[in-house]
Amino acid sequence: PFAVREREAVDVKRRIAAKIDELVADGVRVVLDSGTTVLRVARALAGRRVTAMPLDLHSVNALSGASEVKLLVPGGEVLPRTSSFAGHLTEMSLRALRVDTVILGVCGLSARHGLTAHDLAEVPVKQAAIAAAQRKIAVCDASKFGMTGLGHVCPIGELDAVVTDGDAPRAELGKIEAAGVEVILV
Repeated sequence: PFAVREREAVDVKRRIAAKIDELVADGVRVVLDSGTTVLRVARALAGRRVTAMPLDLHSVNALSGASEVKLLVPGGEVLPRTSSFAGHLTEMSLRALRVDTVILGVCGLSARHGLTAHDLAEVPVKQAAIAAAQRKIAVCDASKFGMTGLGHVCPIGELDAVVTDGDAPRAELGKIEAAGVEVILV
């Protein structure tokens, strides 16, 4: 459950969020994927002058009172387990945009299988977010490496960067870097 995952690897998620806060300049247009790590990112960006489209209700709530944030909310179905947006309306909202950066949550990440998701309904939403963005950054703690979700989102080479912690497997990080993806350790 989301509430359990939100309490896991809290320090790592805070460090990842702080790094994303450094990487995102004021004035940037950003899509924030769903997930507990991305929720930390939303909280870090709440005081910033950005245009943000969160893809779950948790991040919408985190940004809704932020006076500097121009908040865009997609339409669509809300998935009960994760409170993330899914479906045709969400995809169409994303397809209508061109943003500077997408911050992607990760269920599984590897050089071989790329970025994967457990919930198949989230796959086309993540793909639409990737298509809308100039820069694609995946955020995850070390536990996501070696995991593979059921749904394939994109090959590893479609990402520009992965922000993770120093416990991530060095061999896997080397393969990801060899694919042309910047690895940023926090």
